[in-house]
Amino acid sequence: MTTRDQYQRLLKRYAECSDLSFAASLLSWDQETMMPPKGLAARAEQLATLAGIRHDLFTANEVCGWLADCEARLVEFDEVERAQLRELRRELDRVARVPRDLVEELARTQTEALDAWRFAREKNDFPRFEPYFVRLVHLCSRKADAIGFEEERIDALLDEYERGATARSIASLFEGLKSELSILLGEVRARPPVDDSCVLAEFDEKGQAELGLKVIRALGFDMEAGRVDVSSHPFCSTMGDGDIRLTRRFHKNDLRTALFGIIHEAGHGMYEQGIPSSLRRTPLGDAASLGIHESQSRLWENIIGRSEPFAEYLLPLLRSAFPGCFATCTPRDLYRAFNRVEASFIRVEADELTYSLHVCLRFEVERALFAGDLEARDVPAVWNEKMRQSLGIVPPNDADGCLQDIHWSMGAFGYFPTYTLGNLYAAQLFEAAGRDIAGLEASIRAGRFETLRTWLREKVHRKARLLEPHALIEEATSRKPSPDAFLGHLRKRFTDVYGVS
Repeated sequence: MTTRDQYQRLLKRYAECSDLSFAASLLSWDQETMMPPKGLAARAEQLATLAGIRHDLFTANEVCGWLADCEARLVEFDEVERAQLRELRRELDRVARVPRDLVEELARTQTEALDAWRFAREKNDFPRFEPYFVRLVHLCSRKADAIGFEEERIDALLDEYERGATARSIASLFEGLKSELSILLGEVRARPPVDDSCVLAEFDEKGQAELGLKVIRALGFDMEAGRVDVSSHPFCSTMGDGDIRLTRRFHKNDLRTALFGIIHEAGHGMYEQGIPSSLRRTPLGDAASLGIHESQSRLWENIIGRSEPFAEYLLPLLRSAFPGCFATCTPRDLYRAFNRVEASFIRVEADELTYSLHVCLRFEVERALFAGDLEARDVPAVWNEKMRQSLGIVPPNDADGCLQDIHWSMGAFGYFPTYTLGNLYAAQLFEAAGRDIAGLEASIRAGRFETLRTWLREKVHRKARLLEPHALIEEATSRKPSPDAFLGHLRKRFTDVYGVS
């Protein structure tokens, strides 16, 4: 067998494994949107079975042999092929260290825990979720131990979402951010509060749904390659090339929940729709990292969606969707309402300024859990105390506290820091886009988003995993990743909205 034959067999095997992953995604999407309650036990076994089969196919001896032989002859491959082999090696090194029985048990427990979390959140019943939470921390600890780490157990989990990330590096970044954010937050709180009453009327769900679809179509989400449904926690899921599913939720008395939620998920979806079909079902056919993925959702949701030019574009749509509700509202009123700073219990509804403080809290809790310094039963109390320290408020119940996010029920420990990394990357990307695209602000005001979308498609989406995350940002922006653009964006926006110096 030639080296070229071995390479083609590697790609074929990876494509088969990708198909199993997409099938699992479809089953998980169905669990969140359509599955009847009594289907849970069968769904847990189905997902465990798929996870086990994928693990066996991917880590088979022949795969390891094919890859080793290809790596020994790298000079025979072009740049893209070498990148395919690089990504395949990275994934294989992680996956092969985790035993099949653990892979299956994690898939099974995640499925059951998701259902338990949904019930516990609805009933404000942390003890109902706690046994599953304990089990997931235990299983993910075993997974981290199997993969290996140099300093802290959670490093192995952080690296799964943002390669190279460690608890030490994230803590250092967050320490500096928290200091800067706290200073700006103090200045904002010293100013009179913003009037956001224009977005707090009663808005019917049908009108919100239709508005959201109009907006994401205008942004560029292709509805012929995707769909939108309702779930308890909004998410974006990829079932394969040309099949991207978004979900959303509604708040009848606050327009911002559904609007910014669907814009956020559409940002993820447009990234997925922009990955070249030729790379799908290959090791390169995914996002560079979750931080890069979050940069796309945070850019559209916040930097664009909460901007004054976007408010000018949106106001006529609001007047059409909700007759009479926005008759006296101006674009400036809407813009200021979109950027009201107020300590809130719910992360996904937090303003740009306080949002990263929510993320810091979750990272600190996860780090303590995996260091053995915090027991699951103590999480609600620790959560509430950290909320008091960082935002000056204490959740009235666990549903608005430690049960609000879906991530822990999915075993996605180490995911949360990518939201803040996404904020940093988004600001830096938009700053670079502003340099490259003449009249960008005017285009947004007019509802012409194709120029920015095309820029992002070329600089980010089409790159998929060809580049490491930091290299991708540096190539796109001509600067190394830094919090400077994000902090500058926040300072400019809240100086404008609140008149801080």
